[in-house]
Amino acid sequence: MVRSEIISKLSDKIHRKIKKSELEKILNILIETIVEGIRDHKSIELRNFGRFSLKKIKEKMNARNPRTGQKIHTPARKSISFKMSKELKSKINENEGNIN
Repeated sequence: MVRSEIISKLSDKIHRKIKKSELEKILNILIETIVEGIRDHKSIELRNFGRFSLKKIKEKMNARNPRTGQKIHTPARKSISFKMSKELKSKINENEGNIN
């Protein structure tokens, strides 16, 4: 699902009481706020959805180029970790028992 689809779904669910341009601004502010919080080393928790947090990955000397087999150095970097809530996990998996 892309940003425009999310905005369309939001617009449909609130019966077009808010303009799509305003919904797009709200979504952009939400995303910017999450990015700023993570950049400031804060965990962002959305109840019943999950938690975003900053994860530091150490540098490695033992990584290998799969094509040549040569050892390569990978520098330390930052990544985003997402841990889903129990509620989201149960919603995602509630129909798993019915699949053959």
